[in-house]
Amino acid sequence: MKPMKIGEVSRLSGTGIETIRFYEREGLLLKPQRRPSGYRQYDDTTIERLNYIRRAKELGFTLAEVKELLELSSAHSNCQHIRQRAEEKITDIETKVRSLQQMKRSLGKIVERCRAKNSTEDCPLVHKAKKGSAK
Repeated sequence: MKPMKIGEVSRLSGTGIETIRFYEREGLLLKPQRRPSGYRQYDDTTIERLNYIRRAKELGFTLAEVKELLELSSAHSNCQHIRQRAEEKITDIETKVRSLQQMKRSLGKIVERCRAKNSTEDCPLVHKAKKGSAK
C-alpha cells in the first residue's frame, strides 16, 4: 500500500478533489498525514471510505446521516443501531414516494384538463399564473 496524492485518490475513487477536501473539513474523512512538502498523503482506506460514502448517498442518506453511520461503525456499535438507521431511511423514502405519487396524480389531472381545453386562455397552469401576476 503506497501513499497516494489527492489526485490519484480522486481518479481511483471517482470523487472530485474539492469533494474530498470538503469531506475532510466535514469530518467524513480522517485528516490525512502530510508529507514534509505539505502534500496530503492518503492510503487505500480513504478510497474505501469514499466508496462507502458514495454508496450511502445513492441509497438516499444525507451527508449528516452518512457521518452518523461512519461514527456508529467506527465505534463498533452493534448492528441494531445501524439497522435502525436503515429502517428509518426506508420509512422516509416510502413517505417521499407517496408524496411524489400524489404530485403525479395531481399533475396528471391538470394535464387532462389542459388537453380538454386546448387553449392557453383556459389552461389551468397558465390561467392561475396570469391571475397571480395581475396583483
